[in-house]
Amino acid sequence: MYRKQFYVFRDNKPILTTIRNYTPADFPALIRIQQECFPPPFPSELWWSEDQLQSHVKHFPEGTLCIELDGKLVGSMTSLLVDFDYNNAEHTWTDMTDNGYIRTHNPKGNTLYIVDLCVSPTYRGLGLGKWLMLSMYDIVIEKKCVRLLGGSRMPNYHRHSNELNPEEYVKAVVRGDVYDKVISFLLRCGRMPKKVIPNYLEDEESLNYGVLMEWRNPFFPDGGNL
Repeated sequence: MYRKQFYVFRDNKPILTTIRNYTPADFPALIRIQQECFPPPFPSELWWSEDQLQSHVKHFPEGTLCIELDGKLVGSMTSLLVDFDYNNAEHTWTDMTDNGYIRTHNPKGNTLYIVDLCVSPTYRGLGLGKWLMLSMYDIVIEKKCVRLLGGSRMPNYHRHSNELNPEEYVKAVVRGDVYDKVISFLLRCGRMPKKVIPNYLEDEESLNYGVLMEWRNPFFPDGGNL
C-alpha cells in the first residue's frame, strides 16, 4: 500500500501533508470533497457514491489515493489498470471506467488509467493536484506499466471552436497561444497530449471532446508504443 509525507507551504508556513490509499473510513470525507468541488446545479447523482467508492477499494485499492493536510482529507485521485492499444484508442470515459465503478480493472493491464482527480477549492493553489499526479507516477513504475493515461477535458475549447478544430486547439495550448485550465495543468504535471477523442464525455464546454494525455514510464523498455 502507498503512503508518503512531505510539506507544502501556505503563506510561507509549512503544512504536514500525507498521501495514502483511501479506505472505507474516508468515504464521508471523499463525498464531502465532491460536494465542495461540484456544488449545485451540478447533479448530486454524479458525485461519488459509497457504492462506487467501495468498488474502488475492492477492485484496485493500490490505485486509490487521498491527500491530507494536518490530518484533514482535502483531495483524492482514483485509477484502474487497463490493457490499452493506440490502434484502438477511441472510447468513452463511461466505458473505460465502468461509469466510475472500475469493474473493468484488469490486473495485468499495461496502462494506469486515471478515473478522477479532485481537490477541495479551499485548498487549491498549493500544488496538491500535482502531488497526487506525481504519486500516481510512482504507482506506474511500481506496477511496471507502460504509461499513465487519461482523458482530459478541454473546458475552454467552446470559446475557440469557431476558428480551431479540436486538434488545432490542443496544439495552440501546447504552443502557449491559448490557456486551458485542465490541459495546461496536465502539461505542468508532465503529461503529453496524444490523441483527441470525440464523444469522450458529456461536457458542453469541451463540446464532448477529450484529449488523451500520457505520462510514459521512463524505465519501460523499447516496445512500449502499444
